[in-house]
Amino acid sequence: MKWASQIFRLKIRSSLRRYASFVILFGLTLFLVTTVLPGISYPVESLHVSGDKVEDRGQRAEGHIAQTDKILHFGDNTRRLKRQLANAKIANSPTPLEQGIAAFEAGRFTDAAQLWQQAAQDYEQKRDRLNQALSLSYLSLAYQNLGQVQDAEQAISQSLDLLQHQDNWESGGLAILGQALNTQGRLQLTKGQAEAALDTWKQATDAYSRAGDETGKLGSQINQAQALQTLGLYRRAQTLLEQANQQLQANPDSRVKVQGLQSLGIALQELGDPKTSQTLLTQSLAIAQKLNPTPDTSPILLSLGNVTRDLQEDDKALDYYQKAAKNATDSLIQIKAQLNQLSLLINTEQEDAAIALLPQIQVSLATLSPSRAAVYAQVNLADSLMRMGSAEAFTTNGSAKALTTDSAIAQLLAKAIQQARQIQDAKAESYAIGQLGKLYEQKQQLAEAQKLTQQALSLIPGINAGDIAYLWEWQLGRILEKQGNIKDAVAAYTVAVETLRSLRSDLIALPNLQFYFRERVEPVYRQLVGLLLKSDPSQKNLQKAREVIESLQLAELDNFFRNTCIQTQSQQIDQVDPTAAVIYPIILPDRLAVILSLPGQPLRHYETQLPEAEVNNAFVQLRKFLNPVLSNKQRLRYSQDIYDWLIRPIEAALADNEIKTLVFILDGALRNLPMAALYDGEQYLIEKYSVAVSPGLQLLEPRALDRERLQALIGGLSEERQGFSALPGVELELKKISDQVPSEMLFNQEFTTTTLEQEISAVPFPVVHLATHGQFSSEVEDTFILTWEGQVNVNDLDQLLQVREREDSQPIELLVLSACQTATGDQRAALGLAGVAVRSGARSTLATLWSVRDESTAQLMAEFYQSLTQAENSKAESLRQAQLSILKNPKYEHPYYWAPFVLVGNWL
Repeated sequence: MKWASQIFRLKIRSSLRRYASFVILFGLTLFLVTTVLPGISYPVESLHVSGDKVEDRGQRAEGHIAQTDKILHFGDNTRRLKRQLANAKIANSPTPLEQGIAAFEAGRFTDAAQLWQQAAQDYEQKRDRLNQALSLSYLSLAYQNLGQVQDAEQAISQSLDLLQHQDNWESGGLAILGQALNTQGRLQLTKGQAEAALDTWKQATDAYSRAGDETGKLGSQINQAQALQTLGLYRRAQTLLEQANQQLQANPDSRVKVQGLQSLGIALQELGDPKTSQTLLTQSLAIAQKLNPTPDTSPILLSLGNVTRDLQEDDKALDYYQKAAKNATDSLIQIKAQLNQLSLLINTEQEDAAIALLPQIQVSLATLSPSRAAVYAQVNLADSLMRMGSAEAFTTNGSAKALTTDSAIAQLLAKAIQQARQIQDAKAESYAIGQLGKLYEQKQQLAEAQKLTQQALSLIPGINAGDIAYLWEWQLGRILEKQGNIKDAVAAYTVAVETLRSLRSDLIALPNLQFYFRERVEPVYRQLVGLLLKSDPSQKNLQKAREVIESLQLAELDNFFRNTCIQTQSQQIDQVDPTAAVIYPIILPDRLAVILSLPGQPLRHYETQLPEAEVNNAFVQLRKFLNPVLSNKQRLRYSQDIYDWLIRPIEAALADNEIKTLVFILDGALRNLPMAALYDGEQYLIEKYSVAVSPGLQLLEPRALDRERLQALIGGLSEERQGFSALPGVELELKKISDQVPSEMLFNQEFTTTTLEQEISAVPFPVVHLATHGQFSSEVEDTFILTWEGQVNVNDLDQLLQVREREDSQPIELLVLSACQTATGDQRAALGLAGVAVRSGARSTLATLWSVRDESTAQLMAEFYQSLTQAENSKAESLRQAQLSILKNPKYEHPYYWAPFVLVGNWL
C-alpha cells in the first residue's frame, strides 16, 4: 500500500480515515475496469453448443447455442481489489460502501447498487458530502453495468453536483472528482455523445493533475483517445497516446508504470493497433518480473494472449494463456485464460490438448461464486463443448464424445440461467435464456425456441443491452422463417438491423472485430435481403432491400475503419444523374441477386440461381485470368459469364432509358473486379457505357466538376523507395498532366508528407494526383500510400489532405492514385479502395486495382485529363474515353492495361 499512498497523498477528513486507503484506491483503480476501457472483452470465438434434455421452469431443451456477448475484462482488477480488501485492516464491520465494493468485485452488480444506494443515504444523513459523492459515483457505475442508463445518469449527476460545488478540495477530493468525471464520460460515450465524453475526460485529466495523481491522469488521457477515435480524429488520438507513452517511459520502473503500460496496451488493442499494444504489454510484463521475481502477472499474460491472438500468432497466444492460467491467483483470470486457450485449441484442431484442459476448466468453474462473469463463463464453455462435439477432428475421439454429451452441455446452460436469476442480473439472464433458445432452434423444436427467444427479448427493455438484443431479434427471425412466417420474420430481422445501426460505436470496440463482423453482423443484413427478395418481391420490399444493402456497405466501412464517423445522406438516382443506372448485386448463399435502379422507374430485380461458392469462384478466376500471360479464352469465358449474370437481363431496359453511365454498388469479391472488362461476346462494357463504382449512394455528394477552377497538385515517386520498385514512367506521367492542366508538382525528394500538407493548405486544389506506390487491403493498417520518407496510412488521409480543417471547407473534387494495387491473396482487399475514397474526403477517387506499366498509364492519364477539361464530359466519361484510347492501341488492347482504373464516388 505504500506505493499507492505515495501516489494519491490522500488528506481527507476524519470520517474517511478509518478506510481511506481502501475506498480511494478502489475508486482510482476502477478506471482499469470501467472508466478507461469500458466494455473491454476477451476473445470469444463463434461457438456452437449442443444440448440435451434439461429441466427449467417446466421446459425441456435440446439443440445448439451460439455465444457472442462482450464479456467484461475484470480480471486484472479483481486481484488488486482483493488485495486492497485484505490490506485495508478495517477494525469494525464493513460499511455499506465497503460491502458494495466487495459485491461489485464479485460481479454482483445488483447487490452492489443496493449497498451503494444505502451508503449514499447514510452519508447524506451524516452530511458527509465527499463520501456521499463517492458512493453515488460507484452507484452510477453499478447501474451502467446493469444497463440502467437513466438511473446511472441520475446518480452521477448527483455525485458531480456535490463535488463541483465544493471549493478548495485537497488531493483526495480532487481524485474522487476525477473518478466521478471518468464515470460520467463513460456513460456519455455509451450514449453516443463522444464530444461530451471528450470534454468530460479533459476535466477529469485536469482534476487528477491538480491532485498530483499521475495514474488517474493516464487513465483519463486514454479515455480521451478513445473519444477522439470515435470522432474520427485519429491523428489527435495517436498523438495523445504517444504523449502518454512518453510520460510512462520517462518514469522509473515501478508498479505504477507496470499498471500504466498494461492499461495503455489494452487501450491500443481496442483502438486497432495490436502491434504497439503487444510491445507495451511485453514491456509491462518484463518490468513486473524485474520488480518481483514471483509476481502475479496473469492479467498481463492474459492481455498478451488476447492481442497475440488478434495478430494470428496462435502458438504464442496459447503459451500466454497457459502461463496466465498457471500463475493466476484470481479465479476469474484463471477461467478466462483457460476458456480462451480451449477455444483456440479447438480452432487449431488440437484435440488431445483440448480434452486434457477440460477437467481443469471444470474445477475452475466450480470455484466461482454466482456472478455475471460466472454465467458468461459457463455459456462460453458450453459453446466450446458443442464445437468439439461437431468438429470432425473431435467426433472420432472417444474421450471427446464422453465430455461433450448434449445432457452435460444443457445442464451447464440451465445452471447459468439459475445463477443469473439468483444475482438478479437481467442481462446475464437474457443472455443465457437466449442461448437456450438457440438450443431448441438447432434441434428444430421451433415452438419452444420461439418462446425462449421471446422470453430473452422481454428482459432487454430498460437495461441498455442492444449488443445481445440484436442476437435474439436475429434468432427470432430465423425461427419464424423456418416456421414459414415470412412476414413476421422480416419484421424481426428489420428490428435486428435497426439495433445494429444503433450499436455502431459499440461494435467497433470489439477485439477480433473482423471475425466477429463476418460471423455475427454481416449475415444479419444478407439474410434479411434474401428474405425481402423471395418470390416476386413487391416494390416496398425491393426498396427496403436496397436500403439494407446500402446499410451493409456502411457497416463494412465502419468495420474497416473501427469507427463510426462516416456521415450519410439519402440520395435518389433521379436527383443525381438522369442518364445513370445503379446496379446492386448481392451475393446470397444460394443465388446472386441484383437490384436495378433506373431514373424515374420502379426498381427491378433479377437473380441467377447458383451456389455462393460457384459465384465467388468465377470472380476469383476472372481476376486471375486478367493477367496477360494467361489464357485469353478463359478470361473471356468468365468475363462473359459475369456479364450474363449482371448485365444481360437488363440490356433492353438500359437501351430504352438511354442510359449512359452504369454505377455499381459492389458486394464481396466483386469489388476486386473491374466492371469495365465485362464482355458480352463482342464488346467490353466500357465500349458501351461509362462505368463507376460507389460504396453507396448514401455516401455520395452529387456535384459536377467546375472546369473554370481546374488546377491540380501532382506528385509522385520514380525512384526505388523503402523496398518498393522504381516507377520510371512517373516523370513522364506528371509532365503530360501538367501539359493539360495548370499544376503544382512535387517529385521524388519533394514528395513528402510535410510538403504535401503545406501545398494543399496554401491552395485549395480541386484535383490531387499522386503517382506513387500504394496498397489497398481489407486491413486498415495495411492500406497506405508511399511518400519519399514513409507511408501514409488510410486513417491519416483526411488529416494529410486537410479536408476538414481548411477554412474554405472546399473538399477535393478528385483524388487520383495511379500506381496502387490491391493486396495479393486478399479477397476483400478492394474494401480498402472504398476506404481510401471515403477517408480522403474527396468527392471522387480514381485508383487502380493493380499496378500497370508506366508507359500505358502515362498515356491513359494524359487522355483522361485532356477529356476532363471538356465541359460536356463527366469524370466517368473522361475515364471511359481514356480507357478506349488505350484499348484501341494494339500494344495495350488487353484489359490488363486499361481495366484496373476505377472511379469511386461521384461520377459527374
